Amino acid sequence: MTFTPAPVLIDAHHHLWDLDQRPQPWLNDPTVASIRRTFTPGDLRTAATQPIAGRRLHGTVAVQCLPDVPETEDLLTLAEQEPLIEAVVGWADLTSPGIGDLLDGLLAGPGGTYLRSLRHLVQGETDPEWLQRPDVERGLAAARDRGLCYDVLVRSHQLDQAIRLAERFPDLPQVLDHAGKPPIADGDLADWERHMCLLAAHPHVVCKVSGLITEADHERWAVDDIRPVWELLLSAFGPDRLMFGSDWPVANLAGGWNRWAATVDELLDGCSDTDIHAVLAGTATTFYRLPSVSEQADVAADSATHTI
Repeated sequence: MTFTPAPVLIDAHHHLWDLDQRPQPWLNDPTVASIRRTFTPGDLRTAATQPIAGRRLHGTVAVQCLPDVPETEDLLTLAEQEPLIEAVVGWADLTSPGIGDLLDGLLAGPGGTYLRSLRHLVQGETDPEWLQRPDVERGLAAARDRGLCYDVLVRSHQLDQAIRLAERFPDLPQVLDHAGKPPIADGDLADWERHMCLLAAHPHVVCKVSGLITEADHERWAVDDIRPVWELLLSAFGPDRLMFGSDWPVANLAGGWNRWAATVDELLDGCSDTDIHAVLAGTATTFYRLPSVSEQADVAADSATHTI
């Protein structure tokens, strides 16, 4: 009997934190007071009920918040225990001379097989060439040599760094988080559009359709505010290089998981089933090397045959 995988939805970008276990100093900012509490996988399941193109949440990629190895270790341990989490984007000090040994330790440690990518909060760096620093490039090479990818987190005015990174590391798979944070609330997308087209010319770079509602007016945004960004991304990258992400629970600042999911559902209207699958599951599965639905079914069936 041939197994036909059901359409699934992968959330390629969300966060989790337990404030009793590990403080998140960035949450002290008064503008994010509404999300200054613990968020667990159970909270995500409760929040993520809106289907997109008839698909419901199946698996996720948990992404670091802190420039802190222990937080990454926490996420890896959680991924080992939590079926919803299929991959982790962690943090390690790319500038450290011992980056190779550090990565080897993470990969060999509890949950290490779930580590698929690294991320640094370049958006907070003042050096306009941080991603081109020799020590950073050494760290990126160490990640590449261990089969890891890199999540690029920059603001729109830093996209030239992302372009140079793509040029200098054509053999390092890269994904641009939050579409480079286009200035949606300001309404002037011209510079962002120009840089995104240049970045999209590099085929080893993909892009997350995530974090857009928090770049819009948190209280008054509408689908039509997001649509120009979506149309540029679809034209520049194509659906095979786009992946859905919620950026939950940060998305709660501007409407939450379900409202963002309903927005993506509307933006996908008119796309083919093949294109919808790419954005909602296929691109993330390929980039982060997630288990396919058919592989999971095979594992479940194999377990059943050995259970009395």
